[in-house]
This record gives sequence, structure tokens and C-alpha cells, in this order.
Amino acid sequence: MAASLEISDGLKLREANQDDWEFTYQAKRAAFRAYAEFVWGWDEHEQRRLHDRRFQEQDYRIINLDGIDIGIMSMSVEPECLFVNQIHALPDHQGQGVGRKCMAYIMKRGTRLGLKVRPQVLKVNPRAGILQDVGLHNRGGYGHPSSDGRPLELT
Repeated sequence: MAASLEISDGLKLREANQDDWEFTYQAKRAAFRAYAEFVWGWDEHEQRRLHDRRFQEQDYRIINLDGIDIGIMSMSVEPECLFVNQIHALPDHQGQGVGRKCMAYIMKRGTRLGLKVRPQVLKVNPRAGILQDVGLHNRGGYGHPSSDGRPLELT
């Protein structure tokens, strides 16, 4: 098993490996499907195909709380920024500060790398407000359904 990094009391991150593929997909599906359905629909085959490509291209981490895998996050280091692709906590662990703690870790990592942090979030996601809590400024409005399905980008 890959080494893990404790980012908060009992909350750890570890690099995902190929054995984690199905968990990462199911975590995304459980946490994100309702938002995706609202904005552009959900095609299971297409979502699996996209996830497979992204799993190979992005830096996926498993979020673990007290020995239990409770979610995922993925990032990409770009020349001009640390891009946050996704953070998903399983439904039973949402609303408990997991996303906020992960974003705080990402902000610190961006500072260490000398890069701005650029998350993207669908406007229909009510949890987008945590981004303001960690010091990111909203460029497009939180909580308003997007007519074109494009995610918000924040800096």
C-alpha cells in the first residue's frame, strides 16, 4: 500500500493505484452523478470511459478517515497553476469538513509549488462555497444552475 499523508486529525491522503480504479469511479458516481444529470445528463458507459482516461492522466488521491476510504480527489500540475479536477466525499461523509480540509491542503501545496490553485466546480453544486472559505475568489457565481454546463473556474 502506498504511503499516506495526514492532512488533518485522522484524515489522510494516499496516491491511488490501479486497484483503486473502481472505488474512485464509484465515489465520483455517488457524489457527482446528481449534479451531472442536472446539467448535461449521465451516460454510464461514457462516464466510465471519461473516468478511465482521467484516471490515467490525473494525480488521484484516496481520502481516508480513520482507516476507511471515504472519497477521492484529483489534481493536475499545470505550468501556470495547480488545477483541482475533483474532490468527492462519499455521501455519508459529506458536510463534515472533508472537502474544506482537502482544499486547505491543496492551497498549501500550491503555495509550496509557487502556483495559483484553480479549482473548477459546477454552478449547481451547493458545496462550492467552501472555496471561499479557503481564500479563493468566485469569478462566476455560486449555486446558480449553469445553462451551458460549463464549470466555474475560480482563482
